[in-house]
Amino acid sequence: MADPRSVVVIGGTSGIGLELAGHFTANGDDVVLTGRDPGRAAAVAKELDGSARGVGLDLTHLDAIGPALTDVGSVDSLVLAAVDRDENTAREYTTASALRLTTLKLVGYTEVVHVLLPRMAADAAVVVFGGLAKDRPYPGSTTVSTVNGGVMGMVHTLAVELAPIRVNAIHPAIVGDSPYWSRKPPEALEALRSRTPTGRLATMADVVDAVAFLLRNPSVNGVNLNVDGGWLLR
Repeated sequence: MADPRSVVVIGGTSGIGLELAGHFTANGDDVVLTGRDPGRAAAVAKELDGSARGVGLDLTHLDAIGPALTDVGSVDSLVLAAVDRDENTAREYTTASALRLTTLKLVGYTEVVHVLLPRMAADAAVVVFGGLAKDRPYPGSTTVSTVNGGVMGMVHTLAVELAPIRVNAIHPAIVGDSPYWSRKPPEALEALRSRTPTGRLATMADVVDAVAFLLRNPSVNGVNLNVDGGWLLR
């Protein structure tokens, strides 16, 4: 087993973020996970075996990010996995929800990097979560597509600015067994599956494995990695 590393998972109390926190905790790493609700973050961390610690953090409350992360020590791996759902069109545009998602990902993610950067060594790595709405918009994805396109630019500039710290992004397609998608009607998932060359949808385990690869491989940098089974080809 490799030496334990210090891992921070922003948005680690549910969904893929929780799967990631569990993976790194089981690996023997020292994990800090965050969630909007401090009590839930602490409870989730307690349920994980190992040395996980929960911190309350809402990325849309920008002035509170620094104070919330004050007690975080050295950081070897940073995963920015916090997400929000926004269904917005130009015809029926809700600025409040658009601003929340834009602030959370584009400003909140960057502020976390800003706060933790002094605690990151030269061989540290960052993985940012985007999504394939950047390439394949759908009705209501106006903000999501725009923000995930912005994640691509964020990764490029941070990889240059923070060098030699590595920065990559992961852009999952439909993750069939995630809490959000597993509640969808089976016929809707089957329609998506039929358009995927591999004949299967991405799983949370697939995404966790891809994130671990991006954090581990020292020659992968500035990459926007799609995890989609070739879905974009059809």
